[in-house]
Amino acid sequence: MSPPAPDADTGADTPTETRRDRLGMAYLSLLSYLPFPARVRLSGWLGEHLVGRLSSVRRKVRAAVAHFMPDLPEAQAQRIAAQVPGNLARLATEILSPEDLARLAATVPPEGPGFAALEEAKAQGRAAILVSAHFGNYDVPRLSLNARGYHIGGFYKAMSSPALNDLYVRSVSASGAPMFPDTSEGLKGLLRFMRKGGMFGILIDLDRPNGVLIDFLGRPTRTVLSIAEMALKYDALVVPVFGIRTPEAPGFRIHIDTPVAHSTPEQMTRDLNARIGAQVRAHPAQWVWWHKRRKPDHP
Repeated sequence: MSPPAPDADTGADTPTETRRDRLGMAYLSLLSYLPFPARVRLSGWLGEHLVGRLSSVRRKVRAAVAHFMPDLPEAQAQRIAAQVPGNLARLATEILSPEDLARLAATVPPEGPGFAALEEAKAQGRAAILVSAHFGNYDVPRLSLNARGYHIGGFYKAMSSPALNDLYVRSVSASGAPMFPDTSEGLKGLLRFMRKGGMFGILIDLDRPNGVLIDFLGRPTRTVLSIAEMALKYDALVVPVFGIRTPEAPGFRIHIDTPVAHSTPEQMTRDLNARIGAQVRAHPAQWVWWHKRRKPDHP
């Protein structure tokens, strides 16, 4: 499951490796020698206490919190800004540890009002779109369901670093394929997969040029309609899903929300934004706030 909504871009320049990319690969290589739980704990600590303080992440998160939750007390807003880098580092380490994460996810049972509908869709061979956000660990629901006999793919946007992107694609593919890149060919493959009743996960909480302004956390926010449009065209079930971090073992809770009713693309997308917004309000430190969802050409 990976960002963003289908919106192929074939004109991007070929990315090149930066010094930061090379340092990141070296860090991940060293980290791999640690047991998985220690690996995740260390990454979280470094993210919160080192990366968060030395980079611009805290500042970006604080600005986003001020935009979407301007009435939040300053102490709470600062606490969110301090915690987000740690959760982001945990997420990255988990995603890039596919075998370990898949074993952990298999121990987390799906729950929530939408699970029965998803089971019915699977039995009927009906296509389904599992919609989430850069929140908690978005891949835990996909891996948990795959361990229970599902075959859920994902749609992803390539990273700017070729080496990191290759590692990311190999990681998510190792724990559940097929994975479709955000390209014209990738989109064609995804549509063929859906026509055969395939299920896939996708994240919709990024700003995209072809999005429309729809409420998110009380602010008009550019959001793509393509997920809802695809669901209507292929009669696919649309289910919001969330891998929510918990302090107790096994470390996650999987919530499968009530399916979004088929109506108009705008109304369905408004409903998806509301479901994601509710989880962000309930667990604000688990959302990756620093993805800029406000641009100079819109609020």
